Amino acid sequence: MRSTIGWDVGGAHLKAARAESGRVVDVIQLPCPLWLGLDRLSEALAAGRARLGDADIHAVTMTGELADVFPSRAAGVAAIVGLMSRALAPAALRIYGGRAGFLAPEATEGHADDIASANWHASAALVARSVPDALFADMGSTTTDLIPIVHGKMAVRGYSDAERLSCGELVYTGLTRSFVMALCSQVPFGGVWTPLACEYFASAADVYRVLGDLPEDADQLPTSDGREKTVEASCARLARMVGRDAADADAAAWRGLAAWVAEQQLRRIADAAMLVLSRAALAPSAPVVGAGTGRHVTARLAARLGRPYRDFSALSGLEAGPADWLGHCAPAAALALLAQDGGLLVR
Repeated sequence: MRSTIGWDVGGAHLKAARAESGRVVDVIQLPCPLWLGLDRLSEALAAGRARLGDADIHAVTMTGELADVFPSRAAGVAAIVGLMSRALAPAALRIYGGRAGFLAPEATEGHADDIASANWHASAALVARSVPDALFADMGSTTTDLIPIVHGKMAVRGYSDAERLSCGELVYTGLTRSFVMALCSQVPFGGVWTPLACEYFASAADVYRVLGDLPEDADQLPTSDGREKTVEASCARLARMVGRDAADADAAAWRGLAAWVAEQQLRRIADAAMLVLSRAALAPSAPVVGAGTGRHVTARLAARLGRPYRDFSALSGLEAGPADWLGHCAPAAALALLAQDGGLLVR
């Protein structure tokens, strides 16, 4: 039985999926604050291997090269490839280079621009096999990818983070780690427009926790103030954003503030989606395929765009796995299946 494990090395989380005989059988996400040092990746990788076991082939994609522990993206790619190579030896290891295909670790030099932040490419490649016309929307903890798929191919304008940011295909906003001050500049509160403090007092996780919209286990990193992850504590953090204490208003007022911030985030994603759709020849019936911890937000995006919604976890090869985490960890799951195909382009 051929087995593969797909590893998605992010700057805040390590995600992994195990596939056997063309089906994903297990998925895991672990906190991995890479900005604190490579040792955090080593610890998360050890925990992931303890859960998923070994495999015939390990395949790796990443976005963690952007972490500011590295002096450059190329240095980050080299460091992550080196660590994964050492930790997973002697098993076969393939590095996902997106447009360059799968690469042997020793062949990655000179391919940093192909490897860096290519995890979206793996997910979209899998989606394109099952849904030839779609808008793939993956909202994770930190960012949202918007990938048009037309006639079974990615109809993207950008590839690198810089290119994708400039054309709307990458929106730097996510379900848990985005700072509230980055989602909007003012809120309606107490009948007046109130500017927000330009401080990391609260995160998007606080917003969705107050709204009762935060998936279980989605928020795996410490809060901005190091205090507990409760609705009451999240209200207190949100209150600081408008220079207040939670006791200054009732629960309905804080919920209203959270709803406004969530709406601003959705509008930002919808604006980018409309920009992307304005140049992609997608029929109105083409669905939004949603993935990531923010899949409930991408489902709302589909409704706002007037399009049907399909969940990533229902695609071929994914039905046997744990649905929630399959959707949360789309690049890892996609990579595990892509590496099973025997179509491994190894350079």
